[in-house]
Amino acid sequence: QVQLVESGGGLVQAGGSLRLSCTASGINLDEFHIGWFRQAPGKEREGVGCVSSSIETSYYPDSVKGRLRITRDKFKNTAYLEIDNLKVEDTAVYYCAADSFRGNCYYCADHGCYFRRLQNWGQGTLVTVSS
Repeated sequence: QVQLVESGGGLVQAGGSLRLSCTASGINLDEFHIGWFRQAPGKEREGVGCVSSSIETSYYPDSVKGRLRITRDKFKNTAYLEIDNLKVEDTAVYYCAADSFRGNCYYCADHGCYFRRLQNWGQGTLVTVSS
């Protein structure tokens, strides 16, 4: 049974940094695509980044590019989302997701790049950024 558990959320000040963790059980996370998503109050869920498995390509939307990055620790079977220069608008519940299909975790078409659907999800961790 696949289980993903996020941790590391909390109350942080704007301008600070944060590292969220996503620890997996039941799978070798190193062989899976990893995506991080967030849902702010009253808004739809949005993707903030993903890393493909074997070819290690990554995608970050322009809205967060340069401030967020996803890393892995294969020995801990854990993925991380590091966020720099936190903004109040980063306040959201953050979710990690993983899947093992062929290809990349994202695709690009005429109007931009998009996250591919990932099957396994964690329960989320709340990040609140204060001004």
